[in-house]
Amino acid sequence: MKVFWSVLLVVVAMFVQAFAGALPASLLLDQANPLRDPLGALGITLTALVLVYLIRRFLDRRPWPALGWRKPSGVLTGLVAGAVPALAANGLSLAVGASAWVPVDAASYAWLPLVAVVLLLNQAFPEELLWRGHLFDTLSARLSPHAVLIIVSAGFGALHIVSRSPADGLPERLLYVVMAVALGFACTAARVRGGGLWPAVGVHLGFHLGMRALPLQPVHFGVTLVLLTVALTLAGAVLLKGRASEPDVRAGAPV
Repeated sequence: MKVFWSVLLVVVAMFVQAFAGALPASLLLDQANPLRDPLGALGITLTALVLVYLIRRFLDRRPWPALGWRKPSGVLTGLVAGAVPALAANGLSLAVGASAWVPVDAASYAWLPLVAVVLLLNQAFPEELLWRGHLFDTLSARLSPHAVLIIVSAGFGALHIVSRSPADGLPERLLYVVMAVALGFACTAARVRGGGLWPAVGVHLGFHLGMRALPLQPVHFGVTLVLLTVALTLAGAVLLKGRASEPDVRAGAPV
């Protein structure tokens, strides 16, 4: 029962941080204001930090260092591990006709660094802080590593049933959830291998950047989702194969 409530609390916190964190920027700034998205993303990250602190301080009573703050450079390794499967799957999707190339001005890529910052603050860091940071640590104190891997990955993916995507119809929406489970698996595998939160953040960010690197328009989105699921699952399996030992996580020691 404690496991169920821990997962439910993370789900609620994810919705709260997404809406409450972005609310000030959306209320105070016009949609045309270039600062609206970056400030909204910053608000989401700050809200996530406050929520996780309060949850760990007053409810789960877990130590803050056990979130896994060591080796921030792990973000770079995670970036590669997340971007490669996204690029490979989208390349295959284009090759088999499941996606179509959309010509864009090369100058539009100049905005990619800002897009990366917004994605980091809007999704990659706050979501990983909850799932691969707080929930991973909380469940690791109670369950086996395999159970933690399954619950954290499946819970993260199931939540994406309400995500906005090009998925059309129930079959594609279910495929989208399966793909999100595979992304959760890859991020969780990065946490297991790297021994901390940052590699998981890198995988999450790398995936989103890889999805935006090629200017593609979906033709048969279901096929693309299958390719992404396979690629992300393979990436997670590779990460797990070379995992680092993490003997102190279950005891709640700093990592």
